[in-house]
Amino acid sequence: GFGCTVPAVMASRVLENRADRMKTILITPFMSCSARLPVYVLFSSLFFGDKAMIAAFSMYVLGLCVAILAAYVMKLLDKEKESSMLLIELPEYKTPNAHTIRVYVWEKVKDYLSKAGTTIFLASIVMWVVMNVGPHGFTADMDASFGAIIGKILVPFFTPIGLGYWQIVLALISGIAAKEVVVSSCTVLFGIGNVTTRAGMSSLSALLESMGFGALNAYVLMVFCLLYVPCMAAVATIRRETGSWKWTGAMAVFQIATAWVVSFVIFQIGGLF
Repeated sequence: GFGCTVPAVMASRVLENRADRMKTILITPFMSCSARLPVYVLFSSLFFGDKAMIAAFSMYVLGLCVAILAAYVMKLLDKEKESSMLLIELPEYKTPNAHTIRVYVWEKVKDYLSKAGTTIFLASIVMWVVMNVGPHGFTADMDASFGAIIGKILVPFFTPIGLGYWQIVLALISGIAAKEVVVSSCTVLFGIGNVTTRAGMSSLSALLESMGFGALNAYVLMVFCLLYVPCMAAVATIRRETGSWKWTGAMAVFQIATAWVVSFVIFQIGGLF
């Protein structure tokens, strides 16, 4: 799951017991996939300075802890006490040559970049349209756009966890398409030309701080991004593996609730210091 949630969910097929397979699928998205890393890098760099690496690494540790805790709770609630053994015949392992590694890595990188790039590009276009079109047509005032309206409706839900900013809310919604989109959405929503430059990061940091968005808010944002619904590709894979929209919907609700509760606890405790 640390690489990508999709193959991790598909790997649950090796479990013969359906209950074990469902529980595995349920907690797999809590593992911090590589798509979330740009979010960690951006916000930890903006607000944590020399401690940025520690802040980003803590997301991986937190994801593991939440997954283990969720698995333990489900084990206590599971009435089926019978456990099944996992037997796998391992093939003979051989050291691959450099050419094979190069070809394999290139194919995977190219496939990832093409898919991720397409998703981010399309999501950025949709985000631009949502932010520049309102009930009365095209608008230069971002506050009058459909995106602002949607974000402001959901702000009360996010305010208790320190994310009561409609731009952040909308960026998180767009992140359901792909987690990398959260970063590109923030650049569009906050009007930053290029967040990869030092000037762009400084502008975004100054803008967020002027809104009262500080280090604690940034950390909670990373936590929520870690734990809430995975990308659409992962959701589609979960639907295919479980064969049930009901189970998939329950998984989404469970993850959103978990993300909100954990974020709430961290924000409230962090606010005491």
